[in-house]
Amino acid sequence: MSRLKVVSLLLVSVVLLALVGCGGKAPATATKPAEETVAVQPTATEKVAPTATQPQVTQAGLVFGMSVHANPAEDSFWGVVERGAYDAANTYGIELKSGGSSDPNEQAQLVETYVSEGVDGIIVSLANPDALRDAVKKAVAAGIPVITINSGVDVYKELGALTHVGQTEFVAGQGAGEKFNAMGVSKVLCVIHEEANIGLEQRCDGLTDTFEGEVERFNVATTGTRDIAGTLASIQDKLTSDESIDAILTLNPDVAMAAHDAIQAVGRDVKMATFDLSPAVLDAIEAGEISFAIDQQQYLQGYLPVVFLYLYNTNLNTVGGGLPVLTGPGFVDKSNAADVKALAEQGTR
Repeated sequence: MSRLKVVSLLLVSVVLLALVGCGGKAPATATKPAEETVAVQPTATEKVAPTATQPQVTQAGLVFGMSVHANPAEDSFWGVVERGAYDAANTYGIELKSGGSSDPNEQAQLVETYVSEGVDGIIVSLANPDALRDAVKKAVAAGIPVITINSGVDVYKELGALTHVGQTEFVAGQGAGEKFNAMGVSKVLCVIHEEANIGLEQRCDGLTDTFEGEVERFNVATTGTRDIAGTLASIQDKLTSDESIDAILTLNPDVAMAAHDAIQAVGRDVKMATFDLSPAVLDAIEAGEISFAIDQQQYLQGYLPVVFLYLYNTNLNTVGGGLPVLTGPGFVDKSNAADVKALAEQGTR
């Protein structure tokens, strides 16, 4: 063998030994490296989920307006709806304007304000469709996509909304009636806390449809959720004057706690259930003081419409196929209250 060949072999051996010394084999084939990403380290005060990655938010340049039939700052149910809407808006880089009023004329005026501002989408609840009809139609005529939430499942198509996000109130009421039948009660007081709210009436209608005993509607709209102490006093007086009432169905979690306290005050065995959740309601379910709650997952009623309007604006996607997007009803009782309670305490249930 020539000296040149020996030197060449020695050089090859040195290279191979160097590769082995570096701790690995040479790749069989070359692959294109992944694009480099830069991770931003959180500060000491920032909370980061242990397993979830942070969303990559790009400002969409879209503005949506939400108008509901209550003030979210004063109503625990609507506070969760608003939380869902803001969470979705933050995820997709959307500017969200939110407000509401129990006065349907004020609610309609807010919709008209959004129309005049030229927002890219409107989310609206239709507890009083007649009062909101003209405002919603004005939005649709202006080319602004509208999604109705919570109340309005029977009229959203007529008004030109893209879809409706909520539950079928009559069906939910039917479910409550069936559960009261199983409890063996004979007379249920269905407490209505808002005037002219068709959704509340439909809940009591559904209860009446399936409950085998007597249903009495009891209107506390003059106090409602604005004056819980007054609502509590009205329910307490009703229970005192009519001892045949052995069950109560409330249609709001704040009113539920007023009814709960009224039952405690009269000191007799009255079963109760409610629509919608709050941490206090879930505590009472765990304690056996409220039998069940009907859950329409109001967080989704805020979150999903923002996503749907984003997709419509950016990709002309529509959801529902001519049918509403149902978020309920579901039922929470002692068997699952603890799991849901942890989420309610975070403001998402």
